[in-house]
Amino acid sequence: MENKNTSSQLPTAQRIGNSVTTDKPTIIENFNKHFSTAGHAFHLTTPTAFNSTAPPTATRPSLPHFSFSQIHSADVLKELQNLDPYKSAGLDNLEPFFLKLSGKIIATPITSLFNLSFVSSEIPIDWKAAAVIPLFKGGDTLDPNCYRPISILPCLSKVFESQVNKQITDHFESHRTFSAMQSGFRAGHGCTSATLKVLNDIVTAIDKKQYCAAVFIDLAKAFDSVNHHILIGRLSSLGFSNDCVAWFTNYFSDRVQCVKSEGLLSRPLAVSMGVPQGSILGPTLFSVYINDVALAAGESLIHLYADDTILYTSGPSLDTVLTTLQTSFNAIQLSFRGLQLLLNTSKTKCMLFNRSLPAPARPSIQHHFSGRF
Repeated sequence: MENKNTSSQLPTAQRIGNSVTTDKPTIIENFNKHFSTAGHAFHLTTPTAFNSTAPPTATRPSLPHFSFSQIHSADVLKELQNLDPYKSAGLDNLEPFFLKLSGKIIATPITSLFNLSFVSSEIPIDWKAAAVIPLFKGGDTLDPNCYRPISILPCLSKVFESQVNKQITDHFESHRTFSAMQSGFRAGHGCTSATLKVLNDIVTAIDKKQYCAAVFIDLAKAFDSVNHHILIGRLSSLGFSNDCVAWFTNYFSDRVQCVKSEGLLSRPLAVSMGVPQGSILGPTLFSVYINDVALAAGESLIHLYADDTILYTSGPSLDTVLTTLQTSFNAIQLSFRGLQLLLNTSKTKCMLFNRSLPAPARPSIQHHFSGRF
């Protein structure tokens, strides 16, 4: 949900194939097509003969079954009263200001609607429609790749998702479901804690006069590329009840998006991949999706933060370090391929850390390490 003053000005022209158009309805339709297929990068670059299976999940003690609990109207009222009245409405045109103002009146019937969704394993179809605003992020104004999609979902869907998210994250954290190497979107964890953990490991290796090398892995359109079938399988393996699995299956089905800008609205297009951009549940579900990638690190260390991964190792010789890192990197690539996630080769980098390494030897890291993307 974005502020109402979010800039939504369309470019005066856009490149489509080998031609350039200045027709604004055509521009927003092309934006919508571009954004709705953002998660197809893996399938477009992977040979059809490639048979990818999801990497194995961690072997855990049998987890208690998770089922949704009834939502209480007091919790819904609190969510409604905490809404930012200056945020934009979704395609349902229910303004946060109105929902906040009428919270005490509508909290009880809204709560009944939320609980009915659990019973029926269905979500109102209107809550699955996103309005997308293209936001220029720099570069060539004619290129749709230079625009970031800002997704605005119906306010009530986010209130509901907030309650669902609390239930599943409490379950995950109480049973230590997430890997200790996973810092993204977790209470008590974050970018700072992840950075300190990795930095401490590297500094410790350097203090021991060891070589230390790392690969900083970046994924292309990772959140948009999540395979729903694989994710549902992950939830099922974590002890989610059949009713919960049915609810999440419905949650991902029949989702659509429209590009909205300058009073224009594109036709709706189906979104069949990815976690919903701008949603409350999206980040948590993505963390579930990639959680077991850490199992593939082998003899190297690994840390995950959202769609960024750092793989690193240390040792007494440069050749040993790079060989170990290469082996782990190959395994991590296979794990990501099993999840149908594609490496962004232009942003995936290798770095060597060593206080005493002679300066002329530093560039050799790219020679020794074979980044087989």
